Amino acid sequence: MHGLCAAGVQGAPICATYTAPVAQKFGRAVLIAKLAQGSDNNSRMAAADTVIVILAAGKGTRMRSDLAKVLHRAGGRPLLEHVIRACQPAKAAQVLAVVGHQAEEVGALAQALGADTVKQQPQRGTGHALQVARRAMRKSAKLVIVVPGDAPLLRTETLLALLDTHRRGEAAATILSAELSDPTDYGRVVRDSEGRVQAVVEEKAATPEQRAIREVNSSIYCFTLEKLWPCLNALRPDNAHRELYLTDAIALLRQRNERVLAQVAPDGNEILGCNTRAHLADVDRIFRARKAAELMEAGVTIYLPETVVIDPEVSAGPDTVIDPCVQLLGKTRIGARCTIQTGSVLRDTRVEDDVFLGAHSVLDSSRVADKAQVGPFARLRPGADIRAGAHIGNFVEVKNSVVREGAKAGHLTYLGDASVGRETNIGAGTITCNYDGVAKYQTTIGNRVFIGSDSALVAPLRIGDGAYVAAGSTITENVPADALGVARGRQANKPGWAAARRREMARAGRDQVRKKMKRPGKIVRRAKVRVRRNAKRKTVKRSRR
Repeated sequence: MHGLCAAGVQGAPICATYTAPVAQKFGRAVLIAKLAQGSDNNSRMAAADTVIVILAAGKGTRMRSDLAKVLHRAGGRPLLEHVIRACQPAKAAQVLAVVGHQAEEVGALAQALGADTVKQQPQRGTGHALQVARRAMRKSAKLVIVVPGDAPLLRTETLLALLDTHRRGEAAATILSAELSDPTDYGRVVRDSEGRVQAVVEEKAATPEQRAIREVNSSIYCFTLEKLWPCLNALRPDNAHRELYLTDAIALLRQRNERVLAQVAPDGNEILGCNTRAHLADVDRIFRARKAAELMEAGVTIYLPETVVIDPEVSAGPDTVIDPCVQLLGKTRIGARCTIQTGSVLRDTRVEDDVFLGAHSVLDSSRVADKAQVGPFARLRPGADIRAGAHIGNFVEVKNSVVREGAKAGHLTYLGDASVGRETNIGAGTITCNYDGVAKYQTTIGNRVFIGSDSALVAPLRIGDGAYVAAGSTITENVPADALGVARGRQANKPGWAAARRREMARAGRDQVRKKMKRPGKIVRRAKVRVRRNAKRKTVKRSRR
């Protein structure tokens, strides 16, 4: 995309209101946009007189869902949250969400993010939504930016560029447009000889020449309110759905000789809406690619980034390596020089520097300190706190427990509601029995303790520093420091028992074989008896005759 540009938000170019072919043909569009020659700071107009209205009332029938469309998630957040977060840095006088379907749930999300809400009931189109929004708008508002609640890829910089173009062009309306390689299903932006918007033509009504236009309407607009209100009042529901549409307001403004401009979005993806599950997947893919690119730019190695799922608030330090098929979710924080192996899932977890996470480990609301090792196939549940240099091995589960510096739990272990001291070794198959069916209890294990394999530690329990617990023990009482705890049945050896058992089993097997061999002879004899008996009966009958 090319065109005449001026300095824009954060140094990015703000293109004038036309695409490259239009610019070549109509250089006078520079005058329409009235691009200032002043400093970059002067070009950033305050938004204190501007209201941003987010249209979030629709059900989204093409989603085939009971959930309101704007509450569906992509890129780790509900669609509406993405849109509100993009609007917040513009520092408008008011962000106002028009709600309708599932108004309570949608409104709660909007209000939690600082937006005001107004209810549209019934929902009678985008023009009607603006009429409803008017009741809740600040009286000081002079401009309004209208944004669909299902356009999550929109960036703040693009909104500010739209507002800047609208002000500089002294327009009644400015459309955010985009150039798409495949504009099918979008309304085409038709410009006049001076590069202004002449019409927005829906595909069904477009001529072959208009269908060839690649500049499309995004349904994101900036209006001057004193020009908009008379047009909204004049709208009529002359369509199949009997609704009022904002695109008709654009047509009315043109009929009244008002200036309508178009600002081309720098990235066509920004206008993508989510009307179907396929759209949702496309948008999610773009978000994930953006986030992976951001981390790689910061020095993180990501192998096969298209297979990795990373939420927007995740961070990772330089020289960390993320293998394929990893999920980093929520507010996960990863330090420098870490390795996250294939298939691991981290949610709201803090991982410090030089940590190794083995393949297919799952960490939720946990903390892993410097140089610790976790996995493979480990599970850290909420409250797990793995201190520096500790080792949590394969098929070990930790919940609401502290494993202190240098401690090890290498295999097949459950640590729940426990405190494990420094340099303690937890043997394979050890479990803390922390729940009695009613309440949870604490197990405290001191420093340099050795817990033998297959031990059950029945809480509440304390094991002192330097103590040993013999393998296979069920420990129900405290073990003092430097003591040996043994709690298992006394072993008794019976000489010759196994050999006798084998001989008994062999005899039983031989007897079974003999029984099977005798069985056919018995069957034959019984058959012969039956034959003789039947023959005798027939002879008796003949003699009686």
